[in-house]
Amino acid sequence: MRRAVFLDRDGTLIREVGYLRTLAELELLPGASRALRRLGEAGFLRLVVTNQSGIARGYFDRAFVEETHGELRRRLREEGADVDGFSVCPHHPDHTGPCDCRKPSPGLVQEAAARWDLDLAASWVVGDKPADIGLARAAGCRAALVRTGYGAESEAELEVLGLVPDVVAADLEAAVREIVTS
Repeated sequence: MRRAVFLDRDGTLIREVGYLRTLAELELLPGASRALRRLGEAGFLRLVVTNQSGIARGYFDRAFVEETHGELRRRLREEGADVDGFSVCPHHPDHTGPCDCRKPSPGLVQEAAARWDLDLAASWVVGDKPADIGLARAAGCRAALVRTGYGAESEAELEVLGLVPDVVAADLEAAVREIVTS
């Protein structure tokens, strides 16, 4: 079985802008490429898991999300990095009803685990929101909170929710240093 790091997209890999609606708004966070390279070198699959409720809300369509991921991958490759896959939840409960793929539900991680033959207990979820830490707990993974995006604001909320990450780090690069040495 393989290990993976499930990465949140907005606020973890790229700058948080609310609802990203144009490729001009797409900006890699500092150190993201180095972090992804290090994960790959350590033998982790790098899988992006992202809630994109803007699809359900009509702000953009699935094709734009796929175009965004293509551009993100192109930019990462220019810097010698990559991700191994993308999983997207296009739902929002107010618009499409409940689903099992919207973080913190573990549906997308469970699908990836079956596809890639993953050991979830040896895998991680890294993100900047309580939903990311909740996803880790629901899927049986370890959890890392990054203070980029909404992460700094999320720390107090996590305590109230009783969700304790295994690692709290300044950014993805710092979280990856902890992950690869744990």
